Amino acid sequence: MQIGMVGLGRMGANMLRRILRGGEQGVAYDRHPEKVAALVGAGAQGAADLDQFVSILTPPRAAWLMLPAGEPTEIMLRELARRMSAGDILIDGGNSFFKDDVRRARELAERGLHYVDVGTSGGVWGLERGYCMMIGGEPGPVQRLDPIFKALAPGRAAADRTPGRDRVAAASFQNSAEQGYVHCGPAGAGHFVKMIHNGIEYGLMQAYAEGLDLMHNARSENQPAEYRYHFNLADITEVWRRGSVVGSWLLDLTAAALLEQPDLERYSGRVSDSGEGRWTVLSAVEGAVPAPVITTALYARFRSRQERSFADRVLSAMREKFGGHVEPGSGH
Repeated sequence: MQIGMVGLGRMGANMLRRILRGGEQGVAYDRHPEKVAALVGAGAQGAADLDQFVSILTPPRAAWLMLPAGEPTEIMLRELARRMSAGDILIDGGNSFFKDDVRRARELAERGLHYVDVGTSGGVWGLERGYCMMIGGEPGPVQRLDPIFKALAPGRAAADRTPGRDRVAAASFQNSAEQGYVHCGPAGAGHFVKMIHNGIEYGLMQAYAEGLDLMHNARSENQPAEYRYHFNLADITEVWRRGSVVGSWLLDLTAAALLEQPDLERYSGRVSDSGEGRWTVLSAVEGAVPAPVITTALYARFRSRQERSFADRVLSAMREKFGGHVEPGSGH
């Protein structure tokens, strides 16, 4: 299948490379020509502008946007919609707000265009590890994109099979969760699930950070001498990776960061939030659903911009390791 990729940043470029490696065809567009050239070298067709991009795509077209949420995505969707034809599919794989997806799907349907929202997790490691995808949209267009999702996904071998999973309906698309992607429902459903995914991520990261901060501060002279400990956090996170109930990929990345720098002195601990945590908390308020852990984790990020702790440096290290997120003003 042929797919067009608009936005060749940290994730978009690697996603298109993985699609090409999977034997599918790709068309690359970015406002930076050197990024397009790099993907042409990897086997994609390159486009110098949107008119050429759309002309290269074979109808019915499919164009995937990997752009910052908000105005950049809105503008590009409008520009592509003007150029595309009835039956074409526009896909937003960024971190858009799910209510925007519902509106976009309705507006694009008036032009005969299909809209698919794909919450995409995998960060800078996705090229090799694959991408976990949470998908919203009409069943027909989503099914049509199945070859692309398969090329991007980690595949069944990425995790041990859940006991009893073999009894789930064998239809390949219905059982795609084992491959690493799932159709969650109509427009907005994919980004809603990804929003909650990121809210949970905030809580997990905060728990790790606070626990490590407690051990880091056990050396404090404020502690009585007999209760003062000097823990090797690189070794402790390493041992937790082996057989512990708190093991995870986030812990793997934390262990790597602590091995590189035991005190994480390269990080200031100013922790940003990229929107999904706020949206998760707002959705919890709107639905009157208690979410105290996620809410507290979000507020902890706000606090990190006023006063910073070792826990905040741990959070910064995790964000850089899994997503390539660089601290504001850090210069690295």
